[in-house]
Amino acid sequence: MKILIVEDEASLREMMAGTLRKEGFIVETAGDFGTAVEKLDVYSYECVLLDIMLPGGSGLDVLSHIKKLDKKVNVIIISAKDSIDDKVRGLELGADDYLAKPFHLAELIARIRSVARRSQAGGDFAFRMGNVALEPETNRLMVGGKEVSLLKKEFDILKYFMQRPGHVVDKAVLAEAVWGDHADQSDNFQFVYAQMKNLRRKLEEAGADIEVKAVYGFGYKLVGK
Repeated sequence: MKILIVEDEASLREMMAGTLRKEGFIVETAGDFGTAVEKLDVYSYECVLLDIMLPGGSGLDVLSHIKKLDKKVNVIIISAKDSIDDKVRGLELGADDYLAKPFHLAELIARIRSVARRSQAGGDFAFRMGNVALEPETNRLMVGGKEVSLLKKEFDILKYFMQRPGHVVDKAVLAEAVWGDHADQSDNFQFVYAQMKNLRRKLEEAGADIEVKAVYGFGYKLVGK
């Protein structure tokens, strides 16, 4: 799951980011209203952790902007302003949950997983294509009813493509989606090529009737055989 943390307090923002990355989430951050809106306009996230009090604007205005973009994203409001009015307005604007500061990081993780389960219609949710089923909740790949072992990034890559079957994905877009803010620290995409090579080999060896094909000069796309 890819998460955007919108929080102006640097120490809390980095603590949240570090903890969530250890839990296996892909995390990006924004410390003010403008950066949050800019990232939301360009990139896609499955969950946004949103503070209400931000430099340059209100988190509730960020929430309104998210809804106007019509992107499928879970929003958890995280704010020191534990007032009924803020909570009610946030939920009315489409937030999925509300967590008041201070909070335990374990509770934050539980809330994230809870809204993800609700949006996926239960823990048995899976992306399916051909004889392949990818289960985000359990991090399992099933091919023809048999489990196939994948590394974390291989799983994330396949999930990204199974959400976009038949769509050509540029390698730079894929790198940003799977590796987050750290993708632009490299001037080449060897890390993408290596993970992709391993994923394609594992799908082939497992007898999957789907494949991630290279589209010369453009990137990759997921297709059936």
